[in-house]
Amino acid sequence: DLKQRKELKRVDLSGAQNMEVVSSVSTFKAGDEFSRHLHHGVEAGYVVQGAMVQLPGQQPTMMQTGAPILNLRDAVHGGVKVIGPGDLILFTVHTVDKGKPLYDWAK
Repeated sequence: DLKQRKELKRVDLSGAQNMEVVSSVSTFKAGDEFSRHLHHGVEAGYVVQGAMVQLPGQQPTMMQTGAPILNLRDAVHGGVKVIGPGDLILFTVHTVDKGKPLYDWAK
């Protein structure tokens, strides 16, 4: 679940009055899952601390420390279980529609 996300700051974008920037650090422990979801804008960031992760029906793969993260507007992503051995830590910056939730669950 995305409840592990720690919101750092929301900032209005000058010249784009209907958008805001939300930066956050999220920590997922072994066994945690983050469900499939989408954002009403762009998500970019990087993997602060990597860990093994697994998509349903697939073999575990490593999310490498330092790997970039980029999810375009309304692109469904997630559905990942953290295998470990340590925590998966992500730093993300979302440039999203102001007044909408940071994410919506995908069906």
